[in-house]
Amino acid sequence: MKTNIQSFPSFPELEALLRLQERLLHVSRLATIGEMSDGIAHELNQPLCAVANYAQACDRLLALPDPDIQEVRESLQEITAQALRAGEVIRRLRNLARPQQACHELASVNPLIAELTDLIQSDAKHHQVRYRFAPGPDLPNVWVDRPQIQQLLLNLVRNSIEALAEVPPEAREVLVRSVCTATGDVEITVSDRGPGVSEGIAPHLFAPFCTTKSAGTGLGLAMSRTIARANSGTLDYRPNVPKGACFTLTLPAAQPDRAEASMRV
Repeated sequence: MKTNIQSFPSFPELEALLRLQERLLHVSRLATIGEMSDGIAHELNQPLCAVANYAQACDRLLALPDPDIQEVRESLQEITAQALRAGEVIRRLRNLARPQQACHELASVNPLIAELTDLIQSDAKHHQVRYRFAPGPDLPNVWVDRPQIQQLLLNLVRNSIEALAEVPPEAREVLVRSVCTATGDVEITVSDRGPGVSEGIAPHLFAPFCTTKSAGTGLGLAMSRTIARANSGTLDYRPNVPKGACFTLTLPAAQPDRAEASMRV
């Protein structure tokens, strides 16, 4: 049986496909950040308002005949703290938004997820959603591209937040949980108690352009599964119990030989 060599992409074609995939991942990342813009704006507005208030307080204190210098100093310290808080939000946004070439490294899952807390909380509060992260103990390290995995998790959390829009506020909760599987790998679940996914949509959930959103592109979950595979992992869906949706990202534990090689470089 002869193999049709023309059916395989050439190296230039493969490079072009990889570049296209990188651009699509970047566009998907920017789209996710854009969807979170209201919450992010609120998160930035809080420290900026605090800076303005403390600055006005300093101005009033210094205008007194006998100003309390200690009180002025404390206000200035608060200005510094709030400015650093705003700067940290911007730094994390820039790290997520900038174009990046794939770069895999040894990573601990729980800190990787925890870095997203401020951004997720700002978006969740804006939509009256409670966000909880339940980190599992003694998880093995994984070999992943950190920004890609963070983008994937942001996509899943954003989907859950949007799915809870029609749910009463007291029932709106998104839970992210990390555990070690029986085979020694790492499993991250993102679950909610929204309406879930219909049986007709579920089999095609990760197909490109499959969406239940009126203004959705249908690329978010497809790109998320692409990211999972690019990091040697899997991304699957199952109904949450008693109701809602649960997405599971499974990442293989880093092999000791790979970890040692990375430390020698």
